[in-house]
Amino acid sequence: MLKQIEKKIAGGDRINAEEAVYLFSLPLPVLGELATQVKRRFHNHNTATFIVDININLTNVCQAECDFCAFYVKQDSSRAFTLGIDEVLEKIDKLVEIGGTQVLLQGGINPELGLDYYLELVRTVKQRYDVYLHAFSPPEIAYMAEHEKLTTLEVIEKLQAAGLDSLPGGGAEILVDRVRNLISPKKISKDVWLRIMREAHQIGMAGTATMMFAGVETLEERVEHLEAIRSLQDATGGFRAFIPWTFSPENTRLSEVIMAGGGEYLKTLAVSRIYLDNIEHIGSGWVTEGMNVAQIGLMFGADDMGGILMEEKVLESTGMRNRTNTAEIVDTIKRAGLKPARRDTEYNVLEKLQ
Repeated sequence: MLKQIEKKIAGGDRINAEEAVYLFSLPLPVLGELATQVKRRFHNHNTATFIVDININLTNVCQAECDFCAFYVKQDSSRAFTLGIDEVLEKIDKLVEIGGTQVLLQGGINPELGLDYYLELVRTVKQRYDVYLHAFSPPEIAYMAEHEKLTTLEVIEKLQAAGLDSLPGGGAEILVDRVRNLISPKKISKDVWLRIMREAHQIGMAGTATMMFAGVETLEERVEHLEAIRSLQDATGGFRAFIPWTFSPENTRLSEVIMAGGGEYLKTLAVSRIYLDNIEHIGSGWVTEGMNVAQIGLMFGADDMGGILMEEKVLESTGMRNRTNTAEIVDTIKRAGLKPARRDTEYNVLEKLQ
């Protein structure tokens, strides 16, 4: 089967699900070379990019209560918090001070928050700052719609009118309902996640897709997730990038799951690059994998190192303590033999760094 796959990749042809599952059995160097061939279709240059951004978690109160999440608390918890708009603005001030360009807003599904909170927040941020607002994953959109008795499209349109620029790919986990019913039975289904993303794309909101893997899914289900993303991208072209990361089980109700190692991450990253032949950018994730593995990921199909993610708290609650800054990402890219460039959310290069 390898020769058949190599022939397809060399000819720019699409591999199928069976071939994608087979790829996981290959040695890492072989997978890295195949993924690099596909990467060169999109990025025939020696540059790797990153963004200066902030990830603000608006609330840790969440009624979804996902088994894989160590961040959420119930409404009556002494650890519960919900940020006021002034608190959000203070955090964005810090991003703007260092020249950051992207604000990512996400949070739990807090039943005390109505659409007015989110609309006022979006309007205020966009009126005060020249930043790109990449906010509210599909589960949050679905909650707002249910809370306000609106359609999800109506919610997205209201947020867009207030100034929202795009939707992040959070809440995807694995887009297979068997897996979702096991790890997040209160969260939206695969079809609802995809429908909300389709609606956003159709009104001009490009965004990102993600995958949290190495939990309870099979390799076939991991590829089924990739197929769902690829099929929607065929229809809309609305995904700018795909970012996979490994499940971090510490402090969750799935703590018996053994966290995947760097090799499993690199295999999945490479298979993602090969399978998603219609998505331009693939991100390598230093937050979950650490900077060294993320650096190697640039040799396994990734062309981007993501953001510096000031304020990230969700993964931190699982015991992840990885932190970075512009200087470290620039140095990491250089040590990979590549040229670093700072980008904006739409992957326009803002600055080439030496």
